[in-house]
Amino acid sequence: MYSKKVIKEFSSPQNVGSIEDADGVGEIGSTIDGDIINISIKVKDNVIEDIKFKTFGCVVAISTSSMVTNLAKGKTVDEALELTDEDVINALDGLPEGKDRCSGFALDALKMAIEDFQQKNK
Repeated sequence: MYSKKVIKEFSSPQNVGSIEDADGVGEIGSTIDGDIINISIKVKDNVIEDIKFKTFGCVVAISTSSMVTNLAKGKTVDEALELTDEDVINALDGLPEGKDRCSGFALDALKMAIEDFQQKNK
């Protein structure tokens, strides 16, 4: 049902935790299935130098949160904002039908963290 990459990211997620002195924080919760995703970022010279997540949710919520942090780390803020659901799904070698609707939550949390960073640095 799940790809090997989804299982790997779920079983051994990377970038788990939170950044206490984060430059931006985004959190989203889904009333549909109860997933809650929190992403915090540390930005230096407009590059996401550190990123962490805490997720309460299903296999897809955890694996996409891990993958989103992997994809965003080291990118400029603008490059991270350009990440799409398709980028995340492809990086995970696909998601089961019906589960792809959950894939965007982690990206939404990332974008909220970036917006928080941008608001603080206007």
